[in-house]
Amino acid sequence: MDSLVPVLVQAFTVQTKWKESAAAVAILSQSDFNSYAPNSFVPSFNKISGVRIEERSPGSYRLSIRGSLLRSPFGVRNTKIYWNEFPLSDATGNTYLNVMDINQLDAAEVVKGPAGSIYGAGTGGVVLLKSLLPFSDTTLHTLKAGVEYGSFGLMKEQISWAQRNKHFSSELKHSYLQSEGYREQSKMRRFNLLYQASIDFVQHRIDFLGWVTDLYYQTPGGINLAQMQANPQLSRQPTTILPGAIQQKAAIYNKTIFAGLKEQWKINKRFNLHAFTTLNNTQFKNPFITNYEFRNETNASLGAKFILHTNNNTLQWISGFEWLFNHSVITDFGNKKGIPDTLQFNDHVNANQWSVYSQLQQLFWNKLHVTAGFSINKQSYQYQRVSDLFSVLQKKTTDLVPAPRISILYDLTNSMAAYSIAAYGFSPASLAEVRPSDGNYYGDLAPEKGWNVEMGIKGYLSNQIIQFDLAYYHFRLNDAIVRRNNAAGAEYFINAGSTLQQGVEFTVKANLLKNQSGFLTNFSIWSSQSFQPYHFISYQQANISYSGNNLTGVPRNIFVTGFDLLILKKLQWYTTLNCVSRIPLTDANDVFADPYQLLQLKLEYPFKIQNCQVRFYAGVDNALNQVYSLGNDINAAGKRYYNTAAERNFFAGIHFTLDK
Repeated sequence: MDSLVPVLVQAFTVQTKWKESAAAVAILSQSDFNSYAPNSFVPSFNKISGVRIEERSPGSYRLSIRGSLLRSPFGVRNTKIYWNEFPLSDATGNTYLNVMDINQLDAAEVVKGPAGSIYGAGTGGVVLLKSLLPFSDTTLHTLKAGVEYGSFGLMKEQISWAQRNKHFSSELKHSYLQSEGYREQSKMRRFNLLYQASIDFVQHRIDFLGWVTDLYYQTPGGINLAQMQANPQLSRQPTTILPGAIQQKAAIYNKTIFAGLKEQWKINKRFNLHAFTTLNNTQFKNPFITNYEFRNETNASLGAKFILHTNNNTLQWISGFEWLFNHSVITDFGNKKGIPDTLQFNDHVNANQWSVYSQLQQLFWNKLHVTAGFSINKQSYQYQRVSDLFSVLQKKTTDLVPAPRISILYDLTNSMAAYSIAAYGFSPASLAEVRPSDGNYYGDLAPEKGWNVEMGIKGYLSNQIIQFDLAYYHFRLNDAIVRRNNAAGAEYFINAGSTLQQGVEFTVKANLLKNQSGFLTNFSIWSSQSFQPYHFISYQQANISYSGNNLTGVPRNIFVTGFDLLILKKLQWYTTLNCVSRIPLTDANDVFADPYQLLQLKLEYPFKIQNCQVRFYAGVDNALNQVYSLGNDINAAGKRYYNTAAERNFFAGIHFTLDK
């Protein structure tokens, strides 16, 4: 039996072995992405303990890391996301993860828990996305193409061209995805075009990343339990007061263009300087039940870090800064059956967020790894309703927020290590919370903040055949931001006292067979467990106290397990079972979503036609045909909590790779 291959992680900007990283870091490789249908982030990220991506309808992602979905009715908040070290999260804390195609990525790292000592605002964690551009001693050209079809009108096509030599590497990728959707009013389409390039000047390396996305997806909206039981494919239904999703043509239109430039300068053997800048624009349209909103968002970022390390890397010191800027023009009209009607509001918002940080890492006695980091952070908003004749400019600025982090890791043996962490995290309100869909401005929303204390043990067993990671964390969050709905279903947010988010995460993977002769060539099994008994510590709503209640939107237990088989050195078989316990849907804990078990299977067969590598694959999602909601609307008006996911569905595709 062969051992697992040790891997390197880039968390906290210091490349180190996974076992020696004093943090709860999970790694997704290309093989993890290949275990599922190549059209969604959901299944591969959800195999990570403590991580949950939901998809209320095709293309509508929301992400939480060790946290709640109290403040995330849609999108990604409270989590910083980077792509090849370029920040994708804007100055308001929002990230459009759904504009990306998972086929654009080669790997991802997920850092769980507050990481403000390096990455700034965010109490949930950090996601580091990677698309690799290797160099080659000889000139190499690679053409890749593929197509996939599936249930409910799923169709995906992709093509890419890469060229590389000793000093230059580049790749051009195109993909197109469309689906009719399982529910009413749930069609989607997404066009992606990406170009990245890297030039190596020995002492300098310059990287460029640019992409364009045109995304459209319909939003069916939530339904109540009786409607889901009668017909799970229903969209939000009209009432005597409000029309439904079909009548209002509820949907999201997102056109985003992004460009980033980065330089890595090796000043000498001990000193490196990395710097980046980005610019992007998003044109956003959202016909909703009660309004028709247009947003024009322009974002810019700038950052640099100075890296000092000794020749043997026993000491590393990193200092730098990051600055993010957002300018948004938000215009709301009435929605008359999918057509903009009378002007309601026209708002201009500017947001700035900056952080300055320093981190020192020292190795003692070749066993004790000590890391201490500290950052100073600040965010400010400027808001004006220019459609009001006598409006005044309103300003909101957070106090300077210090975010320390200290971690200690001790190598128990050559293959196991124990670590402990104390870190302070904070997360100011995002633009969608300061200026939510009800059209009001909530400049008094305070940032979420709190201390996280964590301890864990990780490493390898049985001659590195088994890899494991066990962590316990205790995070008390103050001024938690909670979502509310008005009678029309429009949302707004309030600060709601404090919460206790403590839990246990366990991950294990075992390569039981590898490169064996006979029928069964490879056999590996893996499991991840998330125990999340989160609850409100102090939360008062009018005369009602929710203190002690389970945290809304968070399942207490998530268990994911699977196995991978390689048969006769050719046929690859992937199996995953995702079990989620019941989920509280209201702060009062008087309604719960039922538990569900999601079984996913995929078969892949590679073969070769002359110089062309070919992969054929097919699979099934929700093989047990569960009726479940992959993304509930918590505290929803009219008890419309449920966004039903697809019933049992199938997919198949073929992929070609040609090297010249």
